[in-house]
Amino acid sequence: MRNTTIILTLLLGLFAGGCSSRTLTPESAPDSPGRYPLSIKVDGLERSFIVHLPAAYDGKKPLPVVVMLHGGGGNAKATNWETGWTDKADQAGFIAVFPNAAARNPNRRSSFALNPQLWNDGSDRFYPDQTVVNDVRFLEALLDTLAASFAVNERRVYLTGFSNGASMSFLAAAKVPHRIAAIAPVAGACWIDPGALQPAVSMLYITGSDDPLNLIEGGSPRLANGNSDAVRSKPKPPVRESILKWVKALGLSERSRLLEQENGVTREVFGDRDVEVVYIRVEGLGHTWAGGRSILPASMVGASSDKINATNVIWDFFQRHAR
Repeated sequence: MRNTTIILTLLLGLFAGGCSSRTLTPESAPDSPGRYPLSIKVDGLERSFIVHLPAAYDGKKPLPVVVMLHGGGGNAKATNWETGWTDKADQAGFIAVFPNAAARNPNRRSSFALNPQLWNDGSDRFYPDQTVVNDVRFLEALLDTLAASFAVNERRVYLTGFSNGASMSFLAAAKVPHRIAAIAPVAGACWIDPGALQPAVSMLYITGSDDPLNLIEGGSPRLANGNSDAVRSKPKPPVRESILKWVKALGLSERSRLLEQENGVTREVFGDRDVEVVYIRVEGLGHTWAGGRSILPASMVGASSDKINATNVIWDFFQRHAR
């Protein structure tokens, strides 16, 4: 475990979340395209995030917003590098936002192994000395500040996330469905009972068949080399259980209306194009962003795959849905 800890610390040290940021207010908001490290204060804590204003941003025409939530132990800078959302934002003309979860110890530099940034995603996975934060309240405050500071189309605010960030997207959409048009969790569990979602929030879900940290049949996640820790190894429910929770919350039939298999990709659809749940499983994919890059080696998280590009697939899905 010691060698793994050293490797993870070195790798994620390249993308440490400690870059300086400035407080975002409507008066201080950037007004030209670019990538900006910013922060707001929520519940007495300074919460940081990156906003990418695309080349098409002029401060007048309201643009869609995609909020990308990093995985447990990751950070905003790293998840942008892994997923390519800023490139997609420039191509398609939307604002990309990368929030940072709070670190186990907010007074120390974050790191994957020693001081991970974890979302409070409804799983009650906390370290003994960790300050428990309300991340739904943080995301609500973030959306409020974005809407007040930038030209935002509030009918087209989308939430996606990876692993622990995927679980956080489930929780946030369940708690504030009136703020989010659609979600796209990737390789994470829905730990909560979302209840009946009003208004409806359509969902696209992507995961890999060989993911050691998001096991298709559920169970305790472990890195591919067998390592884990006491918090992040909490057993997860089967993936289909998370899918069907959302299907039920939207009042849809549990019988899928479409099942396709092509090139090692299985696509299952529930509901119709107005209100839908789409479940995509990629054969051979480990705990990585499909079509993207992984900071961690395959020996820890499993194989990558280019069978699909998750960022492109998710954006295509988001374009079909507005609040």
